[in-house]
Amino acid sequence: MSARRRLGGPWRRHRPLRTRLALAASAAVALVAVGISAGAFLVIRYELYHQLDLNLTQSATLVTQQNRDEGPGIVAGECRFLSAPACAQIVPADPADDPARPYLLPVSAPVREVAADERAPYFTNVELFGRPARMLTTDFGEGRALQVALRADTVEKGVRQAAWLLAGASGAGVLLAAGLGYWVSRTGLAPVARLTATAERIAATRDPRHRIELPAGPPGREDEVTRLGAAFNTMLGELEQSVAAQRRLVADASHELRTPLTALRTNAELLARADRLTEAQRERASGALARQLREVTGMVNDLIELARDEEPHPLLEEVRLAPLVEHCVEAARAHWPGTEFTLYVEDAAARLAFPGVPSRLSRLLTNLLDNAAKFSPAGTAVEVALTTGELTVRDHGAGIAEEDLPYVFDRFYRAESARALPGSGLGLAMARQIARAHGAELAAEGAQGGGALFRLTLPPETDTSAAG
Repeated sequence: MSARRRLGGPWRRHRPLRTRLALAASAAVALVAVGISAGAFLVIRYELYHQLDLNLTQSATLVTQQNRDEGPGIVAGECRFLSAPACAQIVPADPADDPARPYLLPVSAPVREVAADERAPYFTNVELFGRPARMLTTDFGEGRALQVALRADTVEKGVRQAAWLLAGASGAGVLLAAGLGYWVSRTGLAPVARLTATAERIAATRDPRHRIELPAGPPGREDEVTRLGAAFNTMLGELEQSVAAQRRLVADASHELRTPLTALRTNAELLARADRLTEAQRERASGALARQLREVTGMVNDLIELARDEEPHPLLEEVRLAPLVEHCVEAARAHWPGTEFTLYVEDAAARLAFPGVPSRLSRLLTNLLDNAAKFSPAGTAVEVALTTGELTVRDHGAGIAEEDLPYVFDRFYRAESARALPGSGLGLAMARQIARAHGAELAAEGAQGGGALFRLTLPPETDTSAAG
């Protein structure tokens, strides 16, 4: 096996796939053509000799009927000419009974055995007067054997002609197989060649916008190579979106970090000249520096988590939603003392539980509650409701404009009305990422009567049988 691998390895390495496929297809068609020709030759040869054997059998029957009382010796013909009738002779089992005149056909021990009824009749090929002949040796009765021979020139000539014709057909079949193999490899691998060229172009230009041209055809009836090309195009589309998202993230992050970093540098330079500041100015600058550091740290942490584009996979556990929502609402009340939070939990929803990461789900809820509290006017409440299929968080603020709805969950996106408010524009993007990582879906819409409504649709496998 190792020797075969060593011999086959360089052959496979130094020849392109198109050449190997062409050779394989050509070899397969050539083998079929040669096999059919060989089979046809054997059939033709068998039929020609079978017909000659039938003629010999008929001739032997006729000679037997006409020469039943003849003794040993030549009884018919000399077979010198192709058109001459069959030649025949009678041979006794005992060589002592042979006639004085020599036999025309060769007499061997098996002939004597047939005469003595010790062997069955048989056919054999012989040579008469330098010409091929076919001979039948059969029992003649009373210790005698009958030998009948016919010239086989015509049969031999027919067999040779059939051999040459079939050999020519096989050669033409091999040439046709080579052409078909080349055509099959060129046609069948054309999409693969386009795929390779596209991949090489992307590798050279680092531009994932290129696509493979796919042949037009009815949907659902594509071949395997076309499906491979379509899958490659889909992969390129995902890659293009990923690259574009990363570029947007870098651009947005650099833009968003520029302002707080400038403020940090300003306050740091101001504190460096603390001897020229009053005590109140130093405290104000120090507080601003600490606040800006916290904001930048939080933004950087959020960026790191969002840049992963996927959730980490620690050990999952069965998370009961009702207690988790109650905990997050209590934390929000402490963080936003000026905002009222109301919580409604449906009786059936009190038993909701599904596999998840409690800390990540808590981060999702906290981001939604912080966002709602930030846009809630004084004297209004943030309404949180947990039902069997979903969790909703509603505020009574200005709501979300129609033109802003498609971009609410984009990174760093901030509506015109929110640009003056604190925040980095990453909270809702992170909330949706966490939701999708847990099989849920987060959507935003305008609430009836004003305000914004965020709807978290729970995954279908959410269990309601957990203990309350």
